[in-house]
Amino acid sequence: MKALIVGCGLGGLLIAARLVREGHSVEIFERLPIIGGRFINLDYKGYQLTTGALHMIPHGNKGPLASMLRQVGADVNIVPSSPTGVLRIPDNGSTRDISFYDFSSPLSWTNKLKLSYLTFKSRFIKPDDRSFKDWFFPFIKDPWLVKFADAFCGWALSMRSDEVSASETLAIIENMRRYGGPGVPIGGCSAIIDALEQVILSGAGTIHTNRQVDRIQTVDGRAVGVETGGETILGDLVISDIGHQATAKLYDHPATDEFRKYLIAMESARPSAGIKICLGADRPLIGHSGVLFTPYAKRVNGINEVTNVDPSLAPQGKHLIMSHQALQSDDIQSEIELGLNDLQDIFKGKEYEVLMVQTYRDGWPVNRAASGSLTNNSTPIKGLYIVGDGAKGRGGIEVEGVALGVENTLTLLNI
Repeated sequence: MKALIVGCGLGGLLIAARLVREGHSVEIFERLPIIGGRFINLDYKGYQLTTGALHMIPHGNKGPLASMLRQVGADVNIVPSSPTGVLRIPDNGSTRDISFYDFSSPLSWTNKLKLSYLTFKSRFIKPDDRSFKDWFFPFIKDPWLVKFADAFCGWALSMRSDEVSASETLAIIENMRRYGGPGVPIGGCSAIIDALEQVILSGAGTIHTNRQVDRIQTVDGRAVGVETGGETILGDLVISDIGHQATAKLYDHPATDEFRKYLIAMESARPSAGIKICLGADRPLIGHSGVLFTPYAKRVNGINEVTNVDPSLAPQGKHLIMSHQALQSDDIQSEIELGLNDLQDIFKGKEYEVLMVQTYRDGWPVNRAASGSLTNNSTPIKGLYIVGDGAKGRGGIEVEGVALGVENTLTLLNI
């Protein structure tokens, strides 16, 4: 079988590597001069910043992404974070850190019992379409739980707790129980991209950069090829890594009820947006490799310091710190200033340098489709499938969701 892949982000590379390992041929077309999309290193002043991600794999070496990397023979060392995460909370005019897993400790005993009841109930009665906040807040009206939920959802999904569904959040929590906490890939994001590229090129795979796909050719409702640079290339199936919406602009739309419903579903989905602020410091600002969640900050949701695991991600003797915040308004400058002010408060009295501020929205978002929306990897066009952050698997945080979506697609292909 020959697969034509539109886009060379993590999703496109993952499914290409899997197909190559199964003995199929793949041809990938990437419009940019680089591969990896929002998951590669970006060298700046000797620091390994990134085009998007945070040098952190949500479920470390036990999750869906790590499992898929092992399946294809991609040689990547992912070191588990220790601790998984901590929560910074006020304490008599100062602050203290508590374990992420002790998030319920600030609750009253009554609310702790209520939370246990809700959690137990969710195992038997699945929540409806309400948001995560609406699932717990009418029953547990504690502001702390909202702050915690917003910090976690902001860090993991670039969404507030009232923007993501309860069903998606509970699926994420279940995956955390199953796979565990985060880990840091040695060499950063690019280590994963480089390893996947090697797998693809060592098999029956070809990667074209600076090659934009202009059209997806269809015959009788089936994808049969792509048009790129004035050339038509035929294949047995087409897999797109650019999301449902962008892909739908590349082919003729069939006049069917199924496709009209598909368009309505696409229109209801929206991208998630966020801001990342990268700091450099001579000394550790956090001191561990887990996530520092900041529920009492005005904007910043969480921070990591990956150089505690991999010093090569910064100049010798330096540390790289990355904060992330969900974008809450269209006033980008104000959102950035609020994030910078948060960092001044969080690291008060400590010296650091602001290396770069990166905003992810519109055509370069955190996710092309917010978590919980557009989780289907198929389309009404036969032989056309969607992978990547525009069609993540259920309960998958960021790149773990990308890996789950690839696995779903392979299941649809009976592979």
